[in-house]
Amino acid sequence: MQEVAQNSILNDTNILLLSPTGSGKTLAFLLPIFEMLEEEINAVQCLILVPSRELGLQIEQVWKKMGTSYKVNVCYGGHSIDTEIKNLSNPPAILIGTPGRIADHMDRGTFKTDHILTLVLDEFDKSLQLGFHEQMSYIIGRLPKLNKRILVSATSDIEIPKYTKVIQPTVLDFIPTEEQKANLSMKMVVSKEKDKIQSLFQLLCSLPSESAIVFCNHRDAAERISDILNEKGIYSTYYHGGMDQDERERALIQFRNGSIRYLVTTDLAARGLDIPEMNHVIHYHLPFKEDEFTHRNGRTARMLASGTAYMIIHESEKKLDYIDYGMTVLDVENAKTLPALPEFKTVYISGGKKNKLNKIDIVGFFSQKGKLEKADLGLIEVKDFISFAAVKSNKVKDLLHNIKDEKMKGKKFKIEVARKVIKKEEEK
Repeated sequence: MQEVAQNSILNDTNILLLSPTGSGKTLAFLLPIFEMLEEEINAVQCLILVPSRELGLQIEQVWKKMGTSYKVNVCYGGHSIDTEIKNLSNPPAILIGTPGRIADHMDRGTFKTDHILTLVLDEFDKSLQLGFHEQMSYIIGRLPKLNKRILVSATSDIEIPKYTKVIQPTVLDFIPTEEQKANLSMKMVVSKEKDKIQSLFQLLCSLPSESAIVFCNHRDAAERISDILNEKGIYSTYYHGGMDQDERERALIQFRNGSIRYLVTTDLAARGLDIPEMNHVIHYHLPFKEDEFTHRNGRTARMLASGTAYMIIHESEKKLDYIDYGMTVLDVENAKTLPALPEFKTVYISGGKKNKLNKIDIVGFFSQKGKLEKADLGLIEVKDFISFAAVKSNKVKDLLHNIKDEKMKGKKFKIEVARKVIKKEEEK
């Protein structure tokens, strides 16, 4: 897919790339874009529009891992507009953003558009679902020099709006056939109670102590389910579109680094998130549309890996056409052993990239002053003004004691076990 996409993006004007979640679409368009950039141009050359901040940040991370010399910036609602304006004063070659925030910057004139030759609409079907038509039409209308348009989606059969000016695109369709979906197994858990929380609890107790995503249809349900699981001794967190940006980011960080194993979420987490491959996807509620069912299941059994999707069903529920109810029924009634506690805890640091901190600084400080071994540290994520580090649970207390009076790079930072939310730290 990446080889075919690279050839088409370099040679064709309009491209529609269709490929499932987790298949490497981001690299498929970033690699040829890298080839098209010109070093002598100090201006935005490629604009990538995304439906969510999480997808934007994920694309940014992939670009940074490519190790190019070209600057990239991400702009999105909920992030400090002043920080973004400052970042754009030294223009990036690649600008990623949500339609609303990019339109805002265009109104403010914070970046020039006369060198933007390439436009990518990533997960454009999701942007259409979220109602970004007006903003996208406005943005595209303000890009007079565009000569390449790349539309990317994990869903086929989408009507392309006229304002994109994508006419008769080269279609690269890598959506798998039924035979290719064989790595995903489906299992059903029959809930005796209409309230399925006990069945979910027993299902989690029956699985190995591995990460899982629990999908439900409503925000309040995600919060309620997560709260009850925590009361029962299963460490989880919730994630949905009604949360503040920093709350959402904190939940994902703790899930990514393994300090929380279970993410209870709406369909917001079905795609576009930078989270690890899952062996287990659980449908607490079945989605209303088959497409969302497919996207949810795309969180497991990616590429050549295998995975399992579990459906918790009560007899009162309406039968859905896209579900084969003849699947294997899993008996979890006798499962009572709690999953093992997470191996890591997340440590919060009150400084980030804008404070001249990087991962190497944190590793060095925690190793030398905190007396941690290499194996005691997990994933470290450095944001603009805050950072997070996964530390072995049994080492956290000693670490905090050893560094309580120490300075990192000549400055005293607040370092503590990360709470669920520390509001607005990123906007200081």
